[in-house]
Formats: sequence, C-alpha cells, structure tokens
Amino acid sequence: MTARAAAQAHRTGGKLGIVTVNPLIDPTELSELLRRAPAPTVLDVRWRLGGAPCRSEHAAGHIPGAVFLDLDADVCGPPGARGRHPLPDPRHLQAVLRRAVVRDGGAVAVYDGGDGMAASRTWWTLRWAGLSDVRVLDGGYPAWTEAGLSVETGSTEPDLSEESVGDVVVRPRSMPVVDADGAAKLARAGRLIDVRAAARYRGEQEPIDPVAGHIPGAVNAPDGEIGPDGRFVPVQELRERYAALGAEPGVPTGAYCGSGVAAARAVLAMTAAGFEPVLYAGSWSEWITDPRRPVATGDQR
Repeated sequence: MTARAAAQAHRTGGKLGIVTVNPLIDPTELSELLRRAPAPTVLDVRWRLGGAPCRSEHAAGHIPGAVFLDLDADVCGPPGARGRHPLPDPRHLQAVLRRAVVRDGGAVAVYDGGDGMAASRTWWTLRWAGLSDVRVLDGGYPAWTEAGLSVETGSTEPDLSEESVGDVVVRPRSMPVVDADGAAKLARAGRLIDVRAAARYRGEQEPIDPVAGHIPGAVNAPDGEIGPDGRFVPVQELRERYAALGAEPGVPTGAYCGSGVAAARAVLAMTAAGFEPVLYAGSWSEWITDPRRPVATGDQR
C-alpha cells in the first residue's frame, strides 16, 4: 500500500473504495500538490453570513495563487423564491470559473475561514457543475497558517489573456439535488436531516427567516461535523453519527438548513463517510416561500 493509499485508508476508517475521491485535503498534501504540474486551482471562498465579502481578508493573506470568489455573488444565484442561496445560473458560474482559470478536467482546492461551510457549499456546487476533482482544505486558512506554510498578500487578479483563461465547461445536475417536493418525499420515505440549531428547528426562535419551524418529518442534527481543532472529525465518527440518524445503504438521505450552506457541510461529511446524500439547496428559505407547504414546530417530526 502506498503512503497516499494508507492515508486514504486512515481517512476512511481503513476501508478503501468507500469514496472515489476524498473530498478533504490537509495543508501538507495541498502544499505538495501546488509544487507539481499541473497544480490545482485554489479558490478562497472566505465568507460571513450577512456581512460584506471577505476580500480584505484575502488581500491581507491567502494561499499563494488563490483566487477569491464571493460565495453570494459568484457561487450562488440571487436570493428570491428559490431561497437565499439558490443554485447559480450555469452560464454565470462557467464565466466565474473561467476567470478563475479553472481548467476542464483540472483539480480544484477550496478553502474558507475554517468552519467549512462556504468551502463545502462551493465544493458541492462545483461537483454539481460537473467538476470531478474538487477538494476542501480541512481546517481552512487557519490550518494552512498553523502549519507554517507560505502566504501571499494583496489581491489575486488572474491574467485574463486568451491563453490563460480557464476552459472549464459547466455541466449542471452532475451532483444529486432535490427541490421542495423532493425534500418532502425524503422526509416521508427516507431521512431528511435539518442541521440548524435546535431552537430554530423547534420554531422557538428564527433570527434569519420570516417563518419559524421545520419541514415535517425532518430530524434535527445541528453541527457535529467539525471538531474542537477546527477540522472535520474522523470519518469513523462521522459514519457513526449519521448512521445513528438513520443514514444507511438503501435509505435515501438528504440535508437542509436555512439556505443550503451549512447543510452542504453535512453533505460533504456524509460523502467523506461513504454515504451518498443529496442537498436540498433551497432549504428552509425556499420552503417557506409557498404558504401551502406545511410547517412543523416543537420536537414532533
């Protein structure tokens, strides 16, 4: 077994072949890949909910060569009836990725400020768009700097000459996704996981959306993917966590949150653990746009 295969076996609890491409990458491995040709494209997607884009943080320090993308404007569509962070228009996303010099068939590494949410949503969106080799930096930018690896300052503006612009082709619907009807079906006949805080799930408080509560039939499992060191917990723990929630082979499983960002982190964690989950990208912020859709409160599923 090679060193890389051994690392993969460790990451998947000793069982090779559970996932075809590990969605997580550690700082040392990413640093090694960046010294090879062709190097992966690195995307900085640091983001804060309801705040200004993190371009200033990118300018203050980033992984060498990383291109900053705004999760709200570049990775997601405009908010509306499809939710606060709907799927992007494929043509818009393709233009964004080509400006970031993403190559068709090339590898991409994504990182955020460390909580894994924006990076996971970007990972999922790029997989949905047909990119097969996309990895999330485990622990984000803090893990990179804690490892003592080099950083750059200033804004990264890729050379947009004709020779350097990426040639990636966006092929939408390459990653499973469900709409509101599909989410309702999952809640009835499979397992739909609501990753929001328990008080939001129960409808006791709702700081963001105009309606409180949850999709009937959904189970609540907030957080739990990231450990105290800021990295995803070991795969075996993830596997046990989601199995305890009813995720198992043959049971359709999906996740949602307020707008499909935090839920993407759960989807990445389940994927790393060997499950095949789907994301309800519109999530609660889409669900409540139609008053005919039922709303549950309390602990009752």
